[in-house]
Amino acid sequence: MLREWKVRALLCFVLVAVWEAASGQIRYSIPEEMQRGSFVGNLAKDLGLDLKGLRDGGVSIVSTGMSQHFTLDSQSGHLCISERIDREKLCGRSPGCSMNLKILVEAEVKVYAVQIEIADINDNAPSFQEKEIILKASEITATGARFLLPDAEDSDIGVNSLQGYHISENKHFSLDVQTGTDGAKYAELVLEKALDREEEAAQDLTLTATDGGDPVRSGTVQIRVIVLDANDNAPVFSQPVYKATVFENVPKGYKVAKVNATDLDEGINAELSYSLRKSTDKSHIFQLDSRTGEVLVAGNLDFEESEFYELEVQAQDGRGLSTRAKVLIAVMDVNDNSPKISITSLFNSLPEDSSPGTTIALVNVQDRDSGENGEVDCSIVDNLPFRLHKSFEDYYSLVTEAALDREQISEYNVTVTATDRGNPPLSATRSLQLKVLDKNDNPPTFTQKSYTFSITENNPRGAPISSLKASDPDWGENARVTYSLLLPLLPGGEGSESPVSSSISIHSESGAVYALRSFDYEQLRELRFQVQAQDGGSPPLSTNVSVTLWILDQNDNSPEILYPASRSDGSTGVELAPRSSEPGYLVTKVVAVDADSGQNAWLSYQLLKATEPGLFRVGLQSGEIRTARSVLDKDALKQSLVVLVKDNGQPPLSASVSVTVVLADSLPQILSELSSLSASAAAAAGGGGGAEPQPGLTLYLVIAVASVSGLFFSFLLGLLALRLRRWRNSQLLESGASGNFSGVPVSQFVGIDGVRAFLHSYSQEASLTAGSRKSQILFPVVSCTNTLTAQQAPEKPAPLLGEDSYLNKDQVLNQVTVWRCGRKAPPPCCTQCPTPPSMTGRDGSQ
Repeated sequence: MLREWKVRALLCFVLVAVWEAASGQIRYSIPEEMQRGSFVGNLAKDLGLDLKGLRDGGVSIVSTGMSQHFTLDSQSGHLCISERIDREKLCGRSPGCSMNLKILVEAEVKVYAVQIEIADINDNAPSFQEKEIILKASEITATGARFLLPDAEDSDIGVNSLQGYHISENKHFSLDVQTGTDGAKYAELVLEKALDREEEAAQDLTLTATDGGDPVRSGTVQIRVIVLDANDNAPVFSQPVYKATVFENVPKGYKVAKVNATDLDEGINAELSYSLRKSTDKSHIFQLDSRTGEVLVAGNLDFEESEFYELEVQAQDGRGLSTRAKVLIAVMDVNDNSPKISITSLFNSLPEDSSPGTTIALVNVQDRDSGENGEVDCSIVDNLPFRLHKSFEDYYSLVTEAALDREQISEYNVTVTATDRGNPPLSATRSLQLKVLDKNDNPPTFTQKSYTFSITENNPRGAPISSLKASDPDWGENARVTYSLLLPLLPGGEGSESPVSSSISIHSESGAVYALRSFDYEQLRELRFQVQAQDGGSPPLSTNVSVTLWILDQNDNSPEILYPASRSDGSTGVELAPRSSEPGYLVTKVVAVDADSGQNAWLSYQLLKATEPGLFRVGLQSGEIRTARSVLDKDALKQSLVVLVKDNGQPPLSASVSVTVVLADSLPQILSELSSLSASAAAAAGGGGGAEPQPGLTLYLVIAVASVSGLFFSFLLGLLALRLRRWRNSQLLESGASGNFSGVPVSQFVGIDGVRAFLHSYSQEASLTAGSRKSQILFPVVSCTNTLTAQQAPEKPAPLLGEDSYLNKDQVLNQVTVWRCGRKAPPPCCTQCPTPPSMTGRDGSQ
């Protein structure tokens, strides 16, 4: 009969499954305790799967970490039972019990949900925890007294569960069966006839519990009632139901609730003890203090295993009277389970030209918590060209979002992060390794846009110059680079193109550049050519780069002194300096150049010899000869200096020049000294073989005297004209008939004595350069400052011949230096020298 019932049930379950498949949801229903290999449903037909793809292994059951109760027959497409299913073990007393499967179809990259409902059968009989129940009743117990009996347990549900109790026939007790609010059956023993201990000290009864299955199953327990002396008050709880809530992460020993009962009796009849009446598989999680009535946590609470506990507490006095109460404990969830990530399908490599939207992997996330603690958000970092797309329930598809470039990133480490919404949130990560396959889409690239190398002249043949490096971000043969010379250009040939194969060579593999001949800086200073880098792809890609080779000079040229220039007889002329010069007064400047370049042309100046050591100093870098101290009376009028000019080459080369400086404060003294110098030179020339006296020095003296005389007479005429004009203006003012006029400013030149003082001062400061190619008269600024009286001294000296022609000593010497440096092609030292200005007054006179 049971077998026929199973056949009918199976037929109904199959019809229901077919209907559910047609509606988009696959559901099956089977009874528990079916044999291994039993048929559940034709999955291939219900899902419309191809049996060929099924046999190739393209369809599988996704494991979620629990034990596998079902298997998929790859030949027939039937879903079968792989192991025995016990509904009571799987779902307990839950009214509904189902198992959810995930069917992965790899060809479609799709997941189907299958729900299998487990139906209950009457495979468990009611049973009592105790083998014998001992009750104690006083002989004065009133009729109608009730004795609570232990409950029987039946793991089945519905009609297969516990339905009622029966008691064996007796003359003192009857059985009252009550139904609680939760539908549970409770049995109480009711005293129908008063007990008499003297007549019968104990009563033996049999309690039978039955279920509603077909066939009916039952369980029995023996009840022994011991008749005691009088105890006419039973304990009473303060409330019939105690409710408590507790978080699942509380430690052991945590007090959940406390029950309290009272007894109106005294002595031993009022001594109460508490105990748990029901004992189940989960009763070990709590313990009851028999003396205080406190309910304590004794095990590990887990909201995911059980959300609710119901305890029945009994209070019994010393004479056996008892009462009962319920303790309802609700377990509250905490976020104590991290999400779990599983990868069900993955492609480890992907071409770099894959289009956006290509599916890479299928990701499944789960969290055992409930509510917000079990809601999971799955994500990846934002800077990756991928995105997660939720495809089905807790399944995500990892797809490409942008174009890939292997040259930028050849391998991706995609970290999938699953975070629940608990407080605080818990998360889990899973890394996926993805390789990007290469394509030849990049030409070689040099490390620089252009290269500049240098080599010292007179180099040996075959000497290495430098090396070029080009890189190709591609992979393998596409990244192998070879080098070659291309279109070399040789400068100095009016822009014509010239091969450099006889001068330069390049290694095709390493890019090293070698010199094939020895270079000469005087013949060739620069060499330009191009190098091509080509990869090994098909077709090959190439890049060109320009290379400039500089030929460096060696220190093979001595410094050349431009000023003071030496004459054919070896003299350099005379430089003038007043005896009233202050320390730092600029006497002259030595100008030299070096045909070499770089540090070989860096010149330094030093004073090798001097008539009066310590009187003059030479600027180390500038070559300026300045006074180091004030001129003393004992210092000789003629000072001979030897200046050494040295370059910075290795080894250094040098040149020297002699400079004659005359110290004088008046023009006669200067002329006298120059005459003595000329006489000495003439005597030296005559003693050497009767040579003619030098005509150049006489010419310089005549020009100097004529210039001073002309300036003197010009100044006198100008002063007389100014005096006459002022006298005429004063006469006109005195004879005028209208208005008063303000006075005319007094001239800076006061009387004839002032003119004489100016001329005297100017004649003392006049400087004449002898032995030079052209003569130049210098008018120092200091000479003009003594023409004013102390009361009329202005902040700026008045100009002598014009504001534009008023030059100081340093400016005049610098102009002389520039004039001396003038060439058709000036050397580097003179490139910044300005053109000497002409000494022109306001009236245009020179």
